[in-house]
Amino acid sequence: MADHSADRLSALVTAALPGARADLERLVRIPSIWADPSHAEDTRRSAEAVAELARGAGAADVTIITADGGAPAVVAHWPAPEGAPTVLLYAHHDVQPTGGDEHWTTPPFEPAERNGRLYGRGAADDKAGVMTHLAVLRAYEGKPPVGVTLFIEGEEESGSPTLSALLREHRDALASDVIVIADSSNPSVDVPAVTTSLRGLVSVIVEVAMLERPAHSGMFGGPVGDALTALCHGLASLHDEKGEVAVPGLVRGSAEGPDLDEATLRSDVGLLDGVELLGSGSVPTRLWNKPAVAVLGIDAPRVSESSNVLLPRARACVSMRLAPGEDALKAQEALAEHIEANVPWGAQVTITRESGVAEPFSLEATGAVYDAVRRAFAQAYGNEVVETGVGGSIPFIAEFARTFPGATVLVTGVGDPASRWHGIDESLDLAMFGKAVLGEAHLLAELAPSTS
Repeated sequence: MADHSADRLSALVTAALPGARADLERLVRIPSIWADPSHAEDTRRSAEAVAELARGAGAADVTIITADGGAPAVVAHWPAPEGAPTVLLYAHHDVQPTGGDEHWTTPPFEPAERNGRLYGRGAADDKAGVMTHLAVLRAYEGKPPVGVTLFIEGEEESGSPTLSALLREHRDALASDVIVIADSSNPSVDVPAVTTSLRGLVSVIVEVAMLERPAHSGMFGGPVGDALTALCHGLASLHDEKGEVAVPGLVRGSAEGPDLDEATLRSDVGLLDGVELLGSGSVPTRLWNKPAVAVLGIDAPRVSESSNVLLPRARACVSMRLAPGEDALKAQEALAEHIEANVPWGAQVTITRESGVAEPFSLEATGAVYDAVRRAFAQAYGNEVVETGVGGSIPFIAEFARTFPGATVLVTGVGDPASRWHGIDESLDLAMFGKAVLGEAHLLAELAPSTS
C-alpha cells in the first residue's frame, strides 16, 4: 500500500515542485487569449501542451474536446481505487489580453521571477491552477488515492459560452463526487481560503443618437446638444453622491466577519492619494455583497483627433456586478431601464443586452468534505482556512452545481491580493504555490477511504 503520510506527501510535493514550476513557465509562454481570434491557434497549442502534461502525469486517458465551435478543453482520468470517490479538478488554460505589452515591467509572455513571485500573463490566473492539479498528480506518482478527473477549460475568460454544451455532451466523463475549482484567491500568501460566494455579472451596450450627422459646435452649439454629452449624463446617473449604485430594485447584502484593512486595499489596487472609496458599509460587504457598476469603454473620438463638432452618436459598454441572491436577467433589465430613463434631452437610446450573463453564486461550507479541506489546507499553510467572498464572477460554478447536484463544490485559491489578476504585471507567489499543491495533495488523502 502506498505511503500517503504527511511527511511522505511533503517530500513528494517538494520533489515535484521544480518540474511544475518549469512547466508553468512553459504554459505562460503560450499566449492563449481565446477572446482574440488571432490567438485561436495559440489556445489550441495550449490545450495540446496541457494534454501532454496530463499524459506525463500518468493519466489513463486524455482527450481534447470542443463544443459548438468553442475553445479546446482537456479531459483526463485517473481511475478510482475500489470504494474511493472521484474528484474533478478544474482549472482553465486560457488567459486575458495583456492590456498593452508596453505597460509590463517584463514581457507578459516571457515569465520572470522577481522577489519570489513569477510574473507573466496567466502565471496566477489560471495556469497556476492547471499546474497545481498536475503537480499533485505527479506527487502521487500517477496513482492518487481517489479517482481523479482533470478538466481544463479553454474559454473561461470569455465567459465559458460553450461550457453548458460540454457538460451536456460529456456529463458521464465528468461525473464526480467532489469538484475542486482552483480559480480563486487567498486573502494572503499564508492564509488559505475557500470561496463561498461570488457576484454575478451582466453588461449592456448603450448607443445614444441626437443628430443625423456631425454639426459645427460654433454654428449650432447651445440650442443643439451632442450625443456624447447626453451619454455622459446618463452614465453619471448610475451612482449617487456617495458612489452607491443608483439602479433601483437590486439585491444588496452584507458580509459577516472582520473588515478588511483599507490601507492594504488601497495599496493592493494602486488607488491614488486622495481618491475616496465608493459606497458605504464594510469593505467586504462592498466587495462581495453589493452591486457595482463600471463603464468599461466608450466609442468617441480620441482627444488628439477631436474637432469642434457636435457628435451625432456615442456608445458605451456598461458592466454591473451583482450581489448573491440577485436574478441576473432581471438586474440586466433594471440597468437598461435606468440608463434609458436618465439619458436627457429626448436623445434616442438603443440598449443592447449582452448575452454573457453570469448568475451570482453562494454556498454553505459545511459537511465532511469541507471538514477535510480545512484540515488539509491548515496542515499545508500553517494557518486555519477562512471562508471568503469574491467580488468577481465565475459563471461556470453555478453550471457545475446544476449539472452535478450531488457533488460538493470547493473553490480554492491560487492567487493573493498582489497577484493582479487581469491586470498589468500579473504574478504568482511561488511559496504560496507550493502550499497550494501540498494542501490539495493532503485533501486527496483526506478524501480517500479510511484504511483503519
